[in-house]
Amino acid sequence: MPDLENEIRNMIAEIVEKDPSQVTLDAKFFEELGMDSMMALEIMAGMEKKYKITIPEEKLTKLTTLRETVAVAREYLEKNNA
Repeated sequence: MPDLENEIRNMIAEIVEKDPSQVTLDAKFFEELGMDSMMALEIMAGMEKKYKITIPEEKLTKLTTLRETVAVAREYLEKNNA
């Protein structure tokens, strides 16, 4: 599997307009990085397109840190490859 964590970190950093070093595993997207709900949707759509996966909208509430976002992406990548 590609370096999922760094790819997603870079995608998030671009969307929230921060340096990737600020997107730590446990940095809270909304409180610490200034993300809004439209940015969260953009991240989810970006992951779906990049990895050819479908993430149910109810999972959007799980996308609050890089750690959780990588876990959701990995979960759906594994389902796709099963």
